Amino acid sequence: MQMHADIAVSPTIDADSSIVEGLVKQLKKDGLVRLPRLVDAERLKAMQSGFRRRLGAMRCNNIDGYEKELYRHVVQDVLTVDQGFVDIGLHPIVKGVLRRYLGESYALVETKGWRSLPTKRDFHGWHGDMWYDENANADMPYEVKLAFYLTDVTSGAFNYIKGTHRLNHPRLVRNVEVSKYPTSDVDVLTGSAGTAFLFDTSGIHRQSVPILEEREAVFYNYHDPRVKLQSEAEEYYRYHPLILNAAFLGNLTEEDERILGFGNKVRYQPQPARQNAHPRLHKAISYGYRLTLRIGDLQERVRARLQRFMTRNSG
Repeated sequence: MQMHADIAVSPTIDADSSIVEGLVKQLKKDGLVRLPRLVDAERLKAMQSGFRRRLGAMRCNNIDGYEKELYRHVVQDVLTVDQGFVDIGLHPIVKGVLRRYLGESYALVETKGWRSLPTKRDFHGWHGDMWYDENANADMPYEVKLAFYLTDVTSGAFNYIKGTHRLNHPRLVRNVEVSKYPTSDVDVLTGSAGTAFLFDTSGIHRQSVPILEEREAVFYNYHDPRVKLQSEAEEYYRYHPLILNAAFLGNLTEEDERILGFGNKVRYQPQPARQNAHPRLHKAISYGYRLTLRIGDLQERVRARLQRFMTRNSG
């Protein structure tokens, strides 16, 4: 399996330069390309801090935290966490590559990240991302993801089989099918915090195992929002209009606003409501929380009465 050293290039590269053309050429050839450093150390530190604050607790009532999965703690809507996450999604180099690879109608349709927990289980095996309705899209639509590491990744790295993109409709792929590819075709994306890469999601890829230490990463999803989604994505209301923080949206260009979906209601669903996957657990937790609030209210009233009693008797 092929390992790469980190790319260290100035983030001030002109998006129209030969560097971008080289990145596009490699993305077209391999389906995957590592990017130059997109943020400096100070911005990266702020992004890490904001992301880990969300990882401090699971979402509950008024606590904005992570969504719990068995092997991952998922942070939704990362564009609301720190300015750096918006800047990366709209970075001139990223836009320059995507414009040449996806055309002029692509948008940023999803942003989320997670902390992968140590495990030896292959819980996220080889696959291509299944997102569109194959019956309504005879031609394979283009989709690219931007991955960004918030921690050093030395195990459980992202794996990608180069040259497997744009060949077949995306699907789950068995390990025995992958064994036919030479190890030199499998790119192992280890790297330090701040590592970023783009990949065509139709190519065969996976979250490798074992994961020996916690790994934090963010993924941005870009495709044409006019493409009809598969029914599972529509029912879950995935790729819904982005949730943004107004404080991070200064100095946007018209292209930036289009990429972020300003005014685009193609994927908007009025009054969406996701199905409760664990109704009994949710009911029990809600009851426990209501009980905690009532106990707290009772304690406060008892303290207030004691305070009034002590005040009257002290006089």
